[in-house]
Amino acid sequence: MAREFTSVGVVGLGTMGAGIVEVFARNGIDVVAVEISAPALERGQATLTRSTDRAVAKGKLDPADRDALLDRVTFAVGLDALHAVDLVIEAVPEHLDLKQRIFAELDRVCRPDAILATNTSSLSVTEISVATSRPHQVIGIHFFNPAPVMKLVEVIRTVVTSADVVADVEALCSRLGKVDVTINDRAGFIANALLFGYLNHAVALFESNYASREDIDAAMKLGCGLPMGPLALMDLIGVDTAYEILDTMYRRGGRDRRHAPVPLIKQMVTAGLLGRKSGRGFYTYERPGSPVVVPDEATPVAPAEAFSEGGRAIAKVGVVGSGTMATGIIEVFARAGYEVVSVTRGAEKSASICEAVKTSLNKGVVRGKLSEEERDGALGRITWSATLDHLADVDLVVEAVVEELSVKKALFASLDEICKPGVVLATTTSSLPVIEMAMATQRPADVVGLHFFNPAPIMQLVEVVRTIRTAPETVATARAVCAALGKTSVVCGDRSGFVVNALLFPYLNDAVKMLEASYSTTDDIDHAMKLGCGYPMGPFELLDVVGLDVALAIQRELYLELREPGFAPAPLLEHLVTAGYLGRKTGRGFRDHTHR
Repeated sequence: MAREFTSVGVVGLGTMGAGIVEVFARNGIDVVAVEISAPALERGQATLTRSTDRAVAKGKLDPADRDALLDRVTFAVGLDALHAVDLVIEAVPEHLDLKQRIFAELDRVCRPDAILATNTSSLSVTEISVATSRPHQVIGIHFFNPAPVMKLVEVIRTVVTSADVVADVEALCSRLGKVDVTINDRAGFIANALLFGYLNHAVALFESNYASREDIDAAMKLGCGLPMGPLALMDLIGVDTAYEILDTMYRRGGRDRRHAPVPLIKQMVTAGLLGRKSGRGFYTYERPGSPVVVPDEATPVAPAEAFSEGGRAIAKVGVVGSGTMATGIIEVFARAGYEVVSVTRGAEKSASICEAVKTSLNKGVVRGKLSEEERDGALGRITWSATLDHLADVDLVVEAVVEELSVKKALFASLDEICKPGVVLATTTSSLPVIEMAMATQRPADVVGLHFFNPAPIMQLVEVVRTIRTAPETVATARAVCAALGKTSVVCGDRSGFVVNALLFPYLNDAVKMLEASYSTTDDIDHAMKLGCGYPMGPFELLDVVGLDVALAIQRELYLELREPGFAPAPLLEHLVTAGYLGRKTGRGFRDHTHR
């Protein structure tokens, strides 16, 4: 039988500590909430009151239940108030020496059978535990912010944590309505180990002026369905907190350069640009603590103003290719009112792609997304062809053929001969260098990347990729076209992976390495990222959907270009691809899909 926890103590009443107090009190457990001073205690009490009042205002909590919740909490200054509790959770700032001092004092104050827990997100639970005479009763209980809302709790056992303590804490998490994943004491645990390498990489893209803060954040929200962009998330977490976590992970986690905090992060901490809590971080906020972003000197001008200058008029568009992407792009342009010339390798391919477009448009009618007149109008704007010569009078060509550089270069050389001067030539490549295609023509200034996401009619994002030879007029034209299509465009340089894949696939690769090291299971890692970070899919779910062969190809491109050891494809990923386990399309990847 798991032990019954009737009273718990919480040390530190910042955002996390106050949230943890609320979680326990909501679930009928008496809480002793402790701070270092009377003013700090008042701030913690005010945080708890604001949170519960918000819950009442939103109809999430009955006023009587709120009052009962608050009655269960005893506020006190000093650790001596914790002498009778069954469990203590420490939630003070991420400094090892501070936590060790607190645990040494808790060891003296608390009952001999009390469990001592830390909410650390990155420090060694083992190093904290040795400050006590009862390391077997010390455990990590890592809640996620905001604690009352987030379902995940990481339970961290050290090599000496008693199995009974682990089982008791797991049962407690269930009682609190949380999903727990139990793991060993390793830098970053699951969620932060995967999240912070990604956040650090995003800051590096911003620091190098590769893309704007708005474009980086929009790319990850619209391209991956994430609840927040990485730079906005850094501001929410706190730039100083992010620095401490990254620095700890770098020192504890094998000194992987990808966890070494990007210099800009330390500079921002020194300058007091800590994110929302200070009113300014990567973005500027209405006031300290406010989530409302206000314009500053780095805010871009409105898209309509930005694209109207210098762009070329586009009325007729050519789309080359016969795959899924080409089909979607044809539909997107035709529905937006453009004349479209579809060019495939033969009449049979044209007939097939024509049927696919008709089927998709008919689905739109059935679902009430467009009228029969709009469907017929879109189809009437498409010309089906099997020869590139029919692109002689178009204003824009979008290439969506196979991802092989030699094929694309040959196609661009042909387009260069056929198309009239001033035509924008665009490639939908997701991984190949756009400059290679540009230099296959005599007009590299007119060549740009237009990376649509699949399925093109649904996904809102387009990455506009400029090479060092792309003219500003060409970029302006591409962005104006995206706006006319109802898409959000983000501009980036011609580097492997652009924004989305450059940030997404190293994270997926890290998840594979974590599985490969037997640190956790596919299910627990997927749970951690969905419940702890709000991701729509866990990394292994996503890899099976994308295709392990596709992921491996992209990861290899990133590694070959950047030569960063941390980007080397995980051997397990290579082995699964070699074995033909490519994900859903073959029935098996990280999971078996044959019986689903």
